[in-house]
Amino acid sequence: MNLLVFDWALLIEKLVLIAIIISISLVVAMYATYGERKVAAWMQDRVGPNRAGPFGLLQPLADGLKLFFKEEIIPNSSNKFLFILGPSLAMLTAMMTCAVVPWGSQIKIAGRAIDLQVADINIGILYVFGVVSMGVYGIMIGGWASNNKFSLMAALRGASQVISYELAMGISLIALLMITGSLSLKTIAEQQINGHWWNIVYQPVGFLIFFVCALAECNRAPFDLSEAESELNMGYHQEYSSMKLGFFLFAEYINMFISSVIMATLFFGGYDIPFVNESKFDPQLMAVLGVVSLMAKTLIFIFVFMWIRWTLPRFRYDQLMNLGWKGLIPLALVNMLVTAVVVLSRQ
Repeated sequence: MNLLVFDWALLIEKLVLIAIIISISLVVAMYATYGERKVAAWMQDRVGPNRAGPFGLLQPLADGLKLFFKEEIIPNSSNKFLFILGPSLAMLTAMMTCAVVPWGSQIKIAGRAIDLQVADINIGILYVFGVVSMGVYGIMIGGWASNNKFSLMAALRGASQVISYELAMGISLIALLMITGSLSLKTIAEQQINGHWWNIVYQPVGFLIFFVCALAECNRAPFDLSEAESELNMGYHQEYSSMKLGFFLFAEYINMFISSVIMATLFFGGYDIPFVNESKFDPQLMAVLGVVSLMAKTLIFIFVFMWIRWTLPRFRYDQLMNLGWKGLIPLALVNMLVTAVVVLSRQ
């Protein structure tokens, strides 16, 4: 009788990789809050955080400790189970998208080749869309469970906004998939590395649509209508305090980080290092530099996210929905049809 031999080394390898990726994501999200305040200060001719530690570098730790030690208040009229589930679900879905991102090629440790990707599944993009779609439930549950009419209105806004812009984002990716012929993020990244051209060259309109939709998906200004303080008194997390509020705020920055990584992977070569012939260098060194390259592209996108937030004013809600339904979706459909014609003409 043949017995299945479980690869414990592979399990340990993946668990360690998951722990490292989650830790890096949390640290990047934590210091993105610091970076946002510094970028805002620079654009508004202010100083920004400069008290906690040298150059204010310990400010994120101070903010985290403040949230941990704040009094936790749960409204008596709320649904307590769902009130806790909302921020937990928002944080969980934000972290789950890390699993299919190819962070680099392979490295060798103790003679064992280790892929810098938790799971290379052949429907990687569909997995990302499925997990991101579940994040809507975190907003809706949090807003509804608070038993506050302003929170509920903000949750409805957030849900309709995310659903609307996911349509345009999905259609823009269909055009990209016609060119790549694969749903695997690793395959898409390797095609760009081996083909010497990044997908931004073939799909500039698709990237623009994807980027605008990513702003809306992350509830970033000027698309932060679900957190409009002047209208909704803070939005869907109005009744939250302590680390439950921290989870909602942290999930936004993690989503921004993961969105930047995915845009870099789909359109800008992923862990490809521009203008460098990788075959002439040590594979181990190039694997490490590939991770650095992907993180550098990601940080550039994060800066652009912040730049837009502190430059453009917030839209009205009717303008937001008109842009999604009357602007981006028709443009994405036209881009998809043009791409289909070009692909078919080359066959």
